[in-house]
Amino acid sequence: MSDNTSMSEREGTTRPREAATLRKPNAAALKGAIQLGIGYAVGNMSSKPDRDVLMQDFSVVETVFLPSDGSTLTPAHHFPDFRLKTYAPLAFRYFRELFGIKPDDYLYSMCNEPLIELSNPGASSSWFYLTSDDEFIIKTVQHKEAEFLQKLLPGYYMNLNQNPRTLLPKFYGLYCIQCGSVTVRVVVMNNVLPRAMTMHYKYDLKGSLYKRRASRKERTKSSPTFKDLDFKEMHDGLYFDPETHNALMKTLQRDCRVLESFKIMDYSLLLGIHVLDKKPLTRAGRGDSKKGQKVLYSTALESIQGSVKDPEPVADDDTFGGIPAKHRDENLLIFLGIIDILQSYRFIKKVEHSWKALVHDGDTVSVHRPSFYADRFLKFMSTTVFKKAHSLRGTSSKRKKSSLYTTKYASQEFLSSQKEKEENMKALSMNNLDESFGSSSKQPDLLPVNRDFSRNEDELSENSGDRRDSASTIALDDALPSHQSDTELDVYLTDTDSPTAPGWT
Repeated sequence: MSDNTSMSEREGTTRPREAATLRKPNAAALKGAIQLGIGYAVGNMSSKPDRDVLMQDFSVVETVFLPSDGSTLTPAHHFPDFRLKTYAPLAFRYFRELFGIKPDDYLYSMCNEPLIELSNPGASSSWFYLTSDDEFIIKTVQHKEAEFLQKLLPGYYMNLNQNPRTLLPKFYGLYCIQCGSVTVRVVVMNNVLPRAMTMHYKYDLKGSLYKRRASRKERTKSSPTFKDLDFKEMHDGLYFDPETHNALMKTLQRDCRVLESFKIMDYSLLLGIHVLDKKPLTRAGRGDSKKGQKVLYSTALESIQGSVKDPEPVADDDTFGGIPAKHRDENLLIFLGIIDILQSYRFIKKVEHSWKALVHDGDTVSVHRPSFYADRFLKFMSTTVFKKAHSLRGTSSKRKKSSLYTTKYASQEFLSSQKEKEENMKALSMNNLDESFGSSSKQPDLLPVNRDFSRNEDELSENSGDRRDSASTIALDDALPSHQSDTELDVYLTDTDSPTAPGWT
């Protein structure tokens, strides 16, 4: 009884201000509670043995109370008392291992330094926090979104096993913090846009044109996030080499079909564009991240290229895993990822689509049935945003090669016809030679008395230009002196096509 009285007195006399704090914790206390809760949950999981993930593991929720004074299971802390819920801890541990994230590295990223708060350009009321090493994003989600993600986990597990290289969000943990009257649910994901790389343009693209323009307030920011109509006005497409373009579109098509099978819609493509210049790229903005720490398949380039069985990251540190592209005369690095996939086509979304379709074209509004949304999304990306660059050098070389083949064929045909004429003339000369030897012992005439051959020679010279690569274009009676012997004549007729023959130029 005395213990209960003393506890009541202590709660009434020493904690009135703290009780008010519990009802509405400040942002710093909330961030600290999130970091402490995640650190405790990950540390607690590391002590449990490894085993295969079972179907019931996706629906497990572990709850622990963390008082500020500490307990036999929890450490003491200077934040208000809070309750922590960890959703599907074993399944998320498997996801982190799949992406090569070690428990120590995960704890170091999440708890080493205070979280960095980011602005939210979207219409949702979510808060975003970034770890100091630029690796992870912590996003607050609504109760329905957290519930939907937990139901999604079995299918998400299957998809990641089939193909970890995807532009879909990589989820590393789902937690709930209850501090006084405030309940916050957070999900840990991969960071799509590296903070160390300046994004000269940022876009949130849905493939919809209905009211898809950045607001005036958003445009006044130092790094605004534009939308679909803004992209059509500011860019006429981003050009990739054929191999990269095919890999990118194949990844987008596969991811959209997965989302369609889960009846997910209203997702976006977060697109960051860095314009390359002559200044060297540095990693100064990364903070004190552990050297060599790298999450597998986390960059844009890794998400669309490489073998699934290849465990090594392929991103280049100088480009932070950006995808090379061009826009007019500018060389670019592209960073992208699909975001906001926790919107299913539930009853409220069907009502929203029906209402918007009454006042506007139903096919242009953002909310739509999943199959139509996926097709419209892919069409906009393939025709407006991402385009295949046609190599002018390759086209020129093909034309040049074709021209060379044509010229070579024509020249071969011409020389072949001339060779036939030469052979005929040689045969005629030999016949005259035989007849002359049979009738006279004097040196025979090699050519007929008339000079038609000289006229043919002039025609050949005009047609072939400076193609004097055959000794047959020279009249034989001019090429041979009158005192040449029969043996020399035979040698001359035999070697007339040799480069060492007389008259070869």
